[in-house]
Amino acid sequence: MTDFIEVNSKLAAFGAGPLVAILMGTHNGARFLSEQLDSLEAQTHQNWVLIACDDGSSDDTIKKLKAYQAKWPVGKLIIKEGPKQGFCINFLSMACDQAIRADYYAFCDQDDVWLPSKLEVAIGNIGLNQGSFAYVYCGRTTYVDKNMKKVGHSPLFSFPRTFRNALIQSIAGGNTMVFNQKSKDLFEKTGVVDHPSHDWWLYQLVTGAGGIVFYDPMPQVKYRQHKNALVGGNHSLYASLKRMKMVFNGQFRSWNNQIILALDIASLLLTHGSKETLELFRKMRDAKIRDRFRLMEVAGLYRQTWRGTVSLIIAALFRKI
Repeated sequence: MTDFIEVNSKLAAFGAGPLVAILMGTHNGARFLSEQLDSLEAQTHQNWVLIACDDGSSDDTIKKLKAYQAKWPVGKLIIKEGPKQGFCINFLSMACDQAIRADYYAFCDQDDVWLPSKLEVAIGNIGLNQGSFAYVYCGRTTYVDKNMKKVGHSPLFSFPRTFRNALIQSIAGGNTMVFNQKSKDLFEKTGVVDHPSHDWWLYQLVTGAGGIVFYDPMPQVKYRQHKNALVGGNHSLYASLKRMKMVFNGQFRSWNNQIILALDIASLLLTHGSKETLELFRKMRDAKIRDRFRLMEVAGLYRQTWRGTVSLIIAALFRKI
């Protein structure tokens, strides 16, 4: 018998209220996986199904997943084989899978811990605010160390969540994101794309298509900071300097090349205003220095913090954007 089960029908329900498909990407996460799975089990909203897409783990990740699969009701945990092309492609393979159908969807990392109210709060927010448009709930996180000791919080972003911000900044981790079917439709229509990060891509897609992104100032996720984390959340001065190094070594510009190509694929889904902003951004990147900042101003690009704004200006000055 194969170790993996493919999703080929509507997921089973396990309680009252909207059904949530939790999309978890795993890769050699056995060390912290049990704490995350226990936090899912403790959710006050119980109508959820976990789809774990494993990207070629060589530790006990699969063994642990199977142990919980055996403990939980049949159909509560589905284990899939990942594409083995990195974390972003792994998550997008689930988000773009038309066979995965639920009322809402939540990205989930393998090494965090959700507060018991995480799904209930997110679902309540979406239910009150969504219309016939794409809607994403996301928010701040509480930073914890490998032993779950609190070490701080992610920044409190207060500027509007728009495409003019999303184009140049990711504001929330996928581990906080819960989204509706209209948002998943955007993923399905574009398919799996080459992008720096699945959560940044969701932010860009939804705002670019005229949808809404809600940013919750109250953390619902304990975001573990450790040396093996694929994407860290450290916002110290050291981390800022490290990001500046990424600007000058060409990483930021390389990401923007990927982003522009991905948005070109999604062009038919973007609003007229988003297309105009994208075109101005494209022109600005290679414009002469006297035109570069004028085009940035016309495009209305902005970041959420003063450090981010400074790094954006420096990147534009040296044509590293």
